[in-house]
Amino acid sequence: MSMPKGSNLQVPATALRVELGWRSGPGAPDADASALLLVSGRVRNDGDFVFYNQPTHSSGAVRHEGKRDMGGQVTDTLFVDLARVEAAIETVVLAASADGGTFGQVPGLYIRVLDAQQGTEVARFDPAATVETAFVLGEFYRRQGGWKFRAVGQGYSSGLEGLATDYGITVDEPQHITPPPSPTARIDWPHAPAGPPVTASAPPAPPVTMPPPPAPPVTLPPSPVTAAPPTGPYGAPPSPLPAAPTAPPAPVRLSKVTLTKQAPSVSLAKQGGTSGVMRVNLNWQVRKQFSGWGGKRGRAVAMHADLDLDLCALYELSDGSKGVVQALGNAFGSLFQPPFIHLDGDDRTGAVETGENLTVNLDHKQSFRRILIFVTIYEGARSFADLHATVTLQPQHGAPVEFFLDECTVPSTVCALALITNTGGDLVVQREARYLVPERGISPQRTIDYAYGWGMNWTPGRK
Repeated sequence: MSMPKGSNLQVPATALRVELGWRSGPGAPDADASALLLVSGRVRNDGDFVFYNQPTHSSGAVRHEGKRDMGGQVTDTLFVDLARVEAAIETVVLAASADGGTFGQVPGLYIRVLDAQQGTEVARFDPAATVETAFVLGEFYRRQGGWKFRAVGQGYSSGLEGLATDYGITVDEPQHITPPPSPTARIDWPHAPAGPPVTASAPPAPPVTMPPPPAPPVTLPPSPVTAAPPTGPYGAPPSPLPAAPTAPPAPVRLSKVTLTKQAPSVSLAKQGGTSGVMRVNLNWQVRKQFSGWGGKRGRAVAMHADLDLDLCALYELSDGSKGVVQALGNAFGSLFQPPFIHLDGDDRTGAVETGENLTVNLDHKQSFRRILIFVTIYEGARSFADLHATVTLQPQHGAPVEFFLDECTVPSTVCALALITNTGGDLVVQREARYLVPERGISPQRTIDYAYGWGMNWTPGRK
């Protein structure tokens, strides 16, 4: 039963899952869950904001687990362990933002709180929405040594940016349209002109204005201290050296790109991802909550450590060389020499919260012809059925690119995730989300090779 707006109830100070849910459909915007950890109504710093671009709080008490789509019912989930929330934190705000429309266009919107261990519902709130693009749906707050949940339902028409800045977050780029500067305003960061690149020449130097002649020496009144300070060349006491300025923390970046069947590709250059590294990560969840099963960011894991999913990449470089980066055969690759792709490690136990990460060095993008990111089931399951995933490609200097895998309805043990192609010096990411079924006696790697025409020779191997 839905709570009335403004009502509250006691919740157990334990591990909880907060589920933002809605129904997908034609014209329905996407939505994203987020959380803010507050002291006296504001964040202490930008690290107290947990959302899709910053999925884990430093304390480990709150993390963004990602989305899943089960037959048109979409959920975006946060994990909140109230027992691990720092003592200084008074409130954990539970928020949502709409991507591509307003919440009045999102059917069946709700938020509910679940016991993470038992899966039982602790609280639920179904807000009424019209023109809002962001919502504070609820909050956990301390009361008499325990925790309570309040159904808030406060809307914003200024999107996630407006909500976040209200609580003290520094936002990297505004999500609204900024009016153009006046003709006399100086533009520090001009946009690159469209069209072919041109050789940049130094701008003409501005007219030089000569400084006025130095003022005559100034005689200071007697100082009340006994020992007069030493004087500078013009009679004034020298000023103390200013303290070195402290670099401000990097602002929070709110932009992202979601690939769909209707819009399956994106240019990394257009999103600012032209240099640095790009991290590929998977967020797996299990649809059927079998006893002993759980999920963590990066991959789905069985708590008894019998499910082993491997993130891999086939590559073809501009010099024609081809290969694979994978845990099998310890082919972990290299980030600073060919193939400029590296698998951070092979987590076979489920003990590492971040799972397996594949990293691509975009500083060597000219060396890539194409890269195919795929995932295989090494052992512990016969197919991807009941596993749902969000794929995220996070460039160091650009907007993250994410997409969701469709439900697997075939006995597949290998899934092509994304194809990255060098097109005229730009890397284009193509959503694949393609489940393949190996023939008898054919390995998942050879199956993916055949499907995409890589033409490599394969030999059996083990970890």
